[in-house]
Amino acid sequence: MAEPAGGGACSLPREIREQLAELELELSEGDITQKGYEKKRAKLLAPYIPQTHGIDPALQKEGRNQTSAPAATSAPSSSKYHRGRSGGARDERYRSDIHTEAVQAALAKHKEQKMALPMPTKRRSTFVQSPADACTPPDTSSASEDEGSLRRQAALSAALHQSLQNAESWINRSIQGSSTSSSASSTLSHGEGKGTSGTLADVFANTRIENFSVPPDVTATTSSSSSSARPATIDLPPSGIVKGMHKGSNRSSLMDTADGVPVSSRVSTKIQQLLNTLKRPKRPPLKEFFVDDFEEIVEVPQPDPNQPKPEGRQMTPVKGEPLGVVCNWPPALEAALQRWGTTQAKCPCLTALDVTGKPVYTLTYGKLWSRSLKLAYTLLNKLGTKNEPVLKPGDRVALVYPNNDPVMFMVAFYGCLLAEVIPVPIEVPLTRKDAGGQQIGFLLGSCGIALALTTEVCLKGLPKTQNGEIVQFKGWPRLKWVVTDSKYLSKSPKDWQPNISAAGTEPAYIEYKTSKEGSVMGVTVSRIAMLSHCQALSQACNYSEGETIVNVLDFKKDAGLWHAILTNVMNKLHTLSVPYSVMKTCPLSWVQRVHTHKAKVALVKCRDLHWAMMAHRDQRDISLSSLRMLIVTDGANPWSVSSCDAFLSLFQSHGLKPEAICPCATSPEAMTVAIRRPGVPGAPLPGRAILSMNGLSYSVIRVNTEDKNSALTVQDVGHVMPGGMMCIVKPDGSPQLCKTDEIGEICVSSRTGGMMYYGLAGVTKNTFEVIPVNSSGSPVGDVPFVRSGLMGFVGPGSLVFVVGKMDGLLTVSGRRHNADDIVATGLAVESIKTVYRGRIAVFSVSVFYDDRIVVVAEQRPDASEEDSFQWMSRVLQAIDSIHQVGVYCLALVPANTLPKTPLGGIHISQTKQHFLEGSLHPCNILMCPHTCVTNLPKPRQKQPGVGPASVMVGNLVAGKRIAQAAGRDLGQIEDNDLVRKHQFLAEVLQWRAQATPEHTLSLLLNAKGTTVCTATCLQLHKRAERIASVLYDKGHLNAGDNVVLLYPPGIELIAAFYGCLYAGCIPVTVRPPHTQNLTATLPTVRMIVDVSKAACILTTQTLMRLLKSKEAAAAVDVKTWPTVIDTDDLPRKRLPQIYKPPTPEMLAYLDFSVSTTGMLTGVKMSHSAVNALCRAIKLQCELYSSRQIAICLDPYCGLGFVLWCLCSVYSGHQSILIPPMELESNFFLWLSTVSQYRIRDTFCSYSVMELCTKGLGNQVEVLKARGINLSCVRTCVVVAEERPRISLTQSFSKLFKDIGLSSRAVSTTFGSRVNVAICLQGTSGPDPTIVYVDLKSLRHDRVRLVERGAPQSLLLSESGKILPGVKVIIVNPETKGPVGDSHLGEIWVNSPHTASGYYTIYDNESLQADHFNTRLSFGDPAQTLWARTGYLGFVRRTELTAASGDRHDALYVVGALDETLELRGLRYHPIDIETSVSRTHRSIAECAVFTWTNLLVVVVELCGCEQEALDLVPLVTNVVLEEHYLIVGVVVVVDPGVIPINSRGEKQRMHLRDSFLADQLDPIYVAYNM
Repeated sequence: MAEPAGGGACSLPREIREQLAELELELSEGDITQKGYEKKRAKLLAPYIPQTHGIDPALQKEGRNQTSAPAATSAPSSSKYHRGRSGGARDERYRSDIHTEAVQAALAKHKEQKMALPMPTKRRSTFVQSPADACTPPDTSSASEDEGSLRRQAALSAALHQSLQNAESWINRSIQGSSTSSSASSTLSHGEGKGTSGTLADVFANTRIENFSVPPDVTATTSSSSSSARPATIDLPPSGIVKGMHKGSNRSSLMDTADGVPVSSRVSTKIQQLLNTLKRPKRPPLKEFFVDDFEEIVEVPQPDPNQPKPEGRQMTPVKGEPLGVVCNWPPALEAALQRWGTTQAKCPCLTALDVTGKPVYTLTYGKLWSRSLKLAYTLLNKLGTKNEPVLKPGDRVALVYPNNDPVMFMVAFYGCLLAEVIPVPIEVPLTRKDAGGQQIGFLLGSCGIALALTTEVCLKGLPKTQNGEIVQFKGWPRLKWVVTDSKYLSKSPKDWQPNISAAGTEPAYIEYKTSKEGSVMGVTVSRIAMLSHCQALSQACNYSEGETIVNVLDFKKDAGLWHAILTNVMNKLHTLSVPYSVMKTCPLSWVQRVHTHKAKVALVKCRDLHWAMMAHRDQRDISLSSLRMLIVTDGANPWSVSSCDAFLSLFQSHGLKPEAICPCATSPEAMTVAIRRPGVPGAPLPGRAILSMNGLSYSVIRVNTEDKNSALTVQDVGHVMPGGMMCIVKPDGSPQLCKTDEIGEICVSSRTGGMMYYGLAGVTKNTFEVIPVNSSGSPVGDVPFVRSGLMGFVGPGSLVFVVGKMDGLLTVSGRRHNADDIVATGLAVESIKTVYRGRIAVFSVSVFYDDRIVVVAEQRPDASEEDSFQWMSRVLQAIDSIHQVGVYCLALVPANTLPKTPLGGIHISQTKQHFLEGSLHPCNILMCPHTCVTNLPKPRQKQPGVGPASVMVGNLVAGKRIAQAAGRDLGQIEDNDLVRKHQFLAEVLQWRAQATPEHTLSLLLNAKGTTVCTATCLQLHKRAERIASVLYDKGHLNAGDNVVLLYPPGIELIAAFYGCLYAGCIPVTVRPPHTQNLTATLPTVRMIVDVSKAACILTTQTLMRLLKSKEAAAAVDVKTWPTVIDTDDLPRKRLPQIYKPPTPEMLAYLDFSVSTTGMLTGVKMSHSAVNALCRAIKLQCELYSSRQIAICLDPYCGLGFVLWCLCSVYSGHQSILIPPMELESNFFLWLSTVSQYRIRDTFCSYSVMELCTKGLGNQVEVLKARGINLSCVRTCVVVAEERPRISLTQSFSKLFKDIGLSSRAVSTTFGSRVNVAICLQGTSGPDPTIVYVDLKSLRHDRVRLVERGAPQSLLLSESGKILPGVKVIIVNPETKGPVGDSHLGEIWVNSPHTASGYYTIYDNESLQADHFNTRLSFGDPAQTLWARTGYLGFVRRTELTAASGDRHDALYVVGALDETLELRGLRYHPIDIETSVSRTHRSIAECAVFTWTNLLVVVVELCGCEQEALDLVPLVTNVVLEEHYLIVGVVVVVDPGVIPINSRGEKQRMHLRDSFLADQLDPIYVAYNM
C-alpha cells in the first residue's frame, strides 16, 4: 500500500483517530446527520488544526465542511480497513486507497496549474432536486480548488501558502498577459485568495467598457403568445446602432473584442472564463496553419516519439500442471449425480436461505436425483402426445428462475441434462421492456426456444396483460411456460431410465453473455467441456467429498454455476446459497454462514467483501478459521486489491488465513482462466505488480517508477488451470503472440472452455478457433485457443495478471484505457457526497474519427449543485492527470435512473444507447471537447485571391465563362399607352378612377374568410384625396416631408400611401407595435420615426391612443412624438390639386427594414424605380386587370409591400389581401381562399408556409372534406431575402399534392435591401433547377457540384427567374473582380428598379457609393454601375432553354455575407449548422447559432419536457463536430418562441446574441463546453 499523503494524519493521538473512525461509521450507517458529523468532527480536530497567518477563518470552516478524505484522517496501516470505508451500505466497493491517494496528489498538482471552469447556468425549476441557487455568481464557478488540501491536516499551512503564492503570480501574469484587459474575468476568486481576487476586481472595475447600449428586450415576446406559436411579427433593430448601412462596417468593433458586454452580465463572464480556460495550451500542440490544398485532411496525431515500446522476446505459451487422472471420476456429470443420488441419498447437496438469511430448505442428493428424473420424464413424455412430443433430445429450453430459488433451478438444470435437452438459463424478466431484454429475446429466438421452465411463484409474478396472459416481452419469441414444481410432475415408470452416455462434444448447456455493443450471445458448453472443467476446478481447488461451500454468486452462470451447481455434484459437496437479496438486507450473512457451518470454501465478489466490512461491528464473535479458500471471482478488477487487503486486515483477527484469499479470473468463453491455489500456511504471499498507467495505455508493461500517482497495482490471479495452456495475443488484427513485456488478450487452450457462440459461425471462428501466429505471421503449433476477452500478461513464476476486459477497452488516439480504471479514479475523488451508491458508467462513443470517453454517474438525491460541479471538475482533472486522457463528456443523472442489469449493476450498452439517442436525461453535464478533440483539420490561412492580373479573354476568366445572367429586356414588350403616358403611380390611380371607376382593386379578408373591406379604383382615389387634404390642413406639411404610416395590414394602409403621394409627402410604412408586447416592439417604431425624421404619423384611433398610453410611456418617450393624425373619420373635402413630382428621380417612398443581423436600414425608392419594378413584375407574372392574385404577406417592406400596395394599381389586377396574423387563429384561411377564388397566382412568406405545413400537416383529409382544391394554382411564390428553404417548400408541395397542388407550382423570390426584387419565378420559362454542392468546399468559398446523396452535400435551388431589366454578375467580394461560372462570390445587380441609396441619418455618401454605385475592378470596359446585394451565390449555365431561346442561366443564393461566421479560417453559413442541429433530437423546435469572440454559441428551443434539456448538449456538440468540424463553445437551451424571428420568417441572430450576452434569455440550461 502506498503511504498516505504527508505524515500529518499519523500525528493525531490514537484515541482521536478511533473517535473519528467511530464518527465516520455512524455517518455511514445513517446514525448521525452530515451536519452533526461535521460539527463533531470539527470539534475533535479543532485543537490539531494550525491557525495559519493571513488566512480568512472562513476558509478553515470551508475545509471542515467537506467530509474528510478517509485516507487522511485514519491511521496509516493499523486500521487499514477504516480508510476504505465511509458511506454506509453504498456501493463503495470500488474504493481503492492507492487510487484515492493518487487522485489527491493529482488534484494537488492540478491546483497549481489552476483551471477555472465556468459552472453551467441552470434554471431553478428544471431539476427540482437541486437545492443550490440558480443564479450562479461567477466567483463560485472555479472548480479547480482542491478541497482535499484543506483536509490534509498535515500539510495544511504549507499547501495554503503555496497555493496563495500561486494564485497571486497567476493573477499577475494574467493581468499583464491579457491583450484586452476587459476580457479577463472573475474566475479567479476562488475560495482561497479572498484578498487577491479583490485586487483583480479593481482592475476590471477600472476598465472602461464603451460602445454598448442595452438592446430592447426580445425575450418578453414569449409571454404574450402561446408557447408554440411565436409572434411572427417583430422586427427589432438594436437600439444602439441605427445607421442605414451594413453591419460590416460598424459592428465589427463590438464583435471582435469583449468590449460590448456589461461587466455585470453573468453570461459574458462565464464565456470569458471559458475563453480563459481554452487559452491553456492543449496537448498535443497543433501545427498552426496549412495552405488549403482542396480536401481538408483530419489531423492525425503523430505518435509520441517517447512512447514506451515492448522490448522483450516473443512469449511462449504457458502450460498448467497436467490434469490428474483420478480412478473414480465419473464418465459424465449425470453419472455422478446418479451415483450420489442412489448411494448417498441422505447427504445434503444444497441449502437455500430465506430473505433474513436463515436456512429454509436443504436439498439432499436423493431428492435431487428423484426430482430431476421426474422432470426429465415429464419433459420428454408428458408435454405432447406420444407421436408428437413437444421436446426432443437436443432441443433448447429456457430456464427462468429467480435468484432466491437455487433448489428449483438445480432440479430443472439436471432434469434437462438427464432428458438430453439443452438448458439456457436467463434472468426473470421484470417488465415488458427490461434493459437488454430485447437482446435476450434475440438469443431465445436464434436458439429456437419455444419452451420456458419456471416455478409457480415466479410465473405468478410475471407481468400480465389485462386478460391474465403473460405479456409478450419485447423482441421475445412466443413461449410456452412450463411449471416445474414437484406436484405438477409425473413420476417416471419403473422401467424408464434416462440415457446417460459418456460425455462427448454434444452441447450440454448454453450460457448467455452480453457483448460490448449490447448484443446477447449464447456460449455453448459441450458435455465433455463441462465435465473436464469440473475436474480441473476440483483439482485446482482441491475439493474433497462432503466439504461445505458458501456461494454468494449468481448460480445461473459463470463461477456460481460452475462451482455451486456442477463441481458441487461431481464432488458431493454441500453448497449454502446466499441470494443477492439477503446481501442487501444483511451483508454479513455469508460470513455468518461460513462461521456456523465451518465452511471450507466461499465464493464471493469484491462487493461482498466490502459490504461485510461495512457491517462487521454487528458481529464480534465470528470465526473464519475454517476457510481454506476465499475465492474472489472478480479478482481481475482494479479495485480488488484494496478490497482483499482491507478484508484481510479486518478479519485476520477472526481467524482468516492470508493464504486463503484466492483471486481468480473467468470469462464466459474460456470459463475459468486462472485461479490462485490455496497457499501453504506461513509461505510468503505472492507479490504485486505496480505498473505504469502510461505504459499500460501503450500495452506495455513498465514497473512504475517516475510518478506515484499514475500507477496501477494489480494482484495475480494464480496459475493456468490444470490441463490448460495459455498465451497472450495482440487484441487487434491477427492473433500475433505478444512479447513478454507486452499486454494482450489472454487466450486459453484446453478441453474446459466453451465450444461456440450458438448459431454464429463467423464470430465463433474468430473467438473459439484461434491459432496464434509469430511475428512473421506463421502459425505457432496447431492447437486452437479460445479468446477469453481478458487483457493481461504472464508474470514471473508463470503467475497470470489481468489488467482489464476487452469489453471495457477504450482506444483513444491510439492509446488504450480501461473503463474500470477510469471508474476507480472517479470513485476515488471524494465521490461520497455526489455519487449515488458508487454507480458510475464509463464507455466510449465515436465522434469525429476517434473514440471519445463518456463518464455517466448517478447523483445522490441530496447532492447540491455546487458539490456536483466541484466533483465533476475534479474528476476531469484526476482522469487527465492519472490516465493522461481527456474526458469528452461527464454527465450526472438522477439516482436510480440508469438502466440496470439483473443483479443491479449498470447496463453499460443500454446507457450508451440512451446517451446517443438523447434519452439519458442528465441533471448535470460537462462537455470538454476543446481538450480532447485534437484531430481537427488545421485552421485555414487565406491565400491572397486572384487579383486584377487574372487573364481576361472576352467573357472568360481563366478559361471560364464569366458568371453573369440577365432577365428579358424591359423595353421590347409593347404595352398599352399607360406606361408612356403615366410616369407616376399617383397618375395611374387617377387614370383608373376615371377609366374603370367600379373595378375592384383589393379585397381584405378576416380570419373567417369573409370580406371585411373592398376598394374600387374610385373609392381608393377618393380616400387618398381626403387623406391628402388632412395632411395639408392638420399636418401643415410641405412636399418632400416624410410621413410614417402606422396601420394594421389592410386597405387603409394602401389609401394612406396614395394620400401621401397625392400630397407630395414621402410615405414610410411601419409595422404597428404589438399591444401585448410594447416593451419589445414600440422602441422599433420610435426608432424608425426618429431616423426617418418623420414630420407626421398617420394611424388609426386605436393605435393613436396606444402611442400615448401609460404602457407606451414605460417603453419610449411619448411626449416627443411628431404630429399624430388619425384617419378614421375624415371630412369630405376636395383636394385643390394633386402634387406631381418634377422628375421621376424624386423619392416616392422609404422602405425601412430590420436585417437579420439586426441592422435597421432604410432605402430610398424613386418614382422611376417604382415604375420599373411594377412593370417588371407585371411582365414576369403576366398580370392584367382580369386577373386575381392572393397575397398572404406583411405589407411593410420589400416585395411584400410592393405586391400589397403598388402592383394592383399599376397592373389593374385584383388583389385578395390576407393578413398573415389571421392565419394563427385559422390555419385553413389562405388555402381555402385560394381554392374558393380559383386563384392562379398566390404569394406568401416562409412563416405562412411553415404555419400551414405544421398546422395542417395531419389534416389533409379535413381539407379534402371541405372541398379545398389547389389544382388551380399555377404559381405559389414564397417572398424571401435568403437562400431558398428547400426542405420546407418540398414538404409543403408533398403535403398538399393530395389536394391538387402541382409539384411545379412552388417557387421562391430573391431580393435584398439594395433591390427588393431580383428574381421571381413568374409564369413562363423553365422550372427552378436544383444542384447539390459540397459543403466542405463552400467553407473554402468554392463551389463543387456533387451527386445527390454524396456525403457532406447541400441541396440548393434556384431562387426563381431573373426579372426583366435585371442584370446580375458574381464578384469576388475582396478583389471586386468578376468570377467564373459556378464560382462563389457576391451577387451584384444592375437594374432600373434598384433603390437610389440608403436613407441615413448622416447621409454618409461614401457608404452609399460603395453599396449602390460600384464598378468592377477589371474586365468591364462599359464601367457599369452595380449595386452590391451583400449575398453570396453563384451563376450556373444550365441545359434548359430560356424564353429568349438562349441557354438558361440559373442564380443560386447561398447566404448573406454579413451573416456568415468566420471560424478556423473557414466561412460557415449559420443555416447549415442549424439544419444539422435541428435534426439531432425530436425535441428541438428551432435553433440558431452565432459567434462570440471566437466561440460558437448554439441556442436550441426545447419543445419537449425540461428534463430533456441536458440530453441536447452532447447531441448538439457531436453533430456540429461530425458534420462541420467545429467545436461548440456554448449550448443554450431555451423555451419555444425565444429565438426572435422577423416578419419574413428570418431568424434575428444578432438580437439573440445581444439578449444572450445581456443575460435576458431566461435559459433552461447553459452548458459551457471546455
